[in-house]
Amino acid sequence: MFNSVPSEEVYRKLLHGFVIVLPLGVFYGPNIFAVERSFFLFLSLGMLLYSLLTEFIRFRYPPFGRWFFATFGSMLREEEKTQISGATYMAGATFLCAWLSTISESFAACSCLSLTLFILGDAAAALAGKSIGRIRIGKKTLEGAIACFLLCMVLAYWVFPILPDFLEKWGGAFYLWQAACVAAMISVMELFPVQTGKVRWNDNLYVPVVVTLFAAVIR
Repeated sequence: MFNSVPSEEVYRKLLHGFVIVLPLGVFYGPNIFAVERSFFLFLSLGMLLYSLLTEFIRFRYPPFGRWFFATFGSMLREEEKTQISGATYMAGATFLCAWLSTISESFAACSCLSLTLFILGDAAAALAGKSIGRIRIGKKTLEGAIACFLLCMVLAYWVFPILPDFLEKWGGAFYLWQAACVAAMISVMELFPVQTGKVRWNDNLYVPVVVTLFAAVIR
């Protein structure tokens, strides 16, 4: 039995799908535009600062806040109406992954892999959880985590190896066990958000970064 998924959640996840231009830009941008990777590091920093400025203005200046909610409010979760939005945390993760990508070409491949899988896997988890989720684990569902894992596995093992230059920059073959480890780590971290005391960390910020480092270790 399927539950109806709110249209706002669908639009939100479709928007997340378009966000994969960020990791692809970090990975392919330097070659396409013949610039150093540091250029995209500063570009992602500018995007992060712009997002933070927008958050500051919407909280401090009511007229702008009202316009912001009228325009984008339907795509915000309830807690994001009074807190920093997931999009800004994602901008932070993109900046950190862009910074890691400047270490080496293999780190650039790991950053692209982790950011892309998290963005699409998180969307799959949310949509599956709201439509077929029955077994709840905190605020998430087991069905959502399984959907996240399966999509990440498919993308990591069958799609990424055929992307131009990925295996070359990864540093060799991409094995099934590596795809499974990366997919499992994303799924588990998405299912169990980190909390320290009363502070619950936004997984949009830290999961892509942690998985990038993990992928660099197992490659």
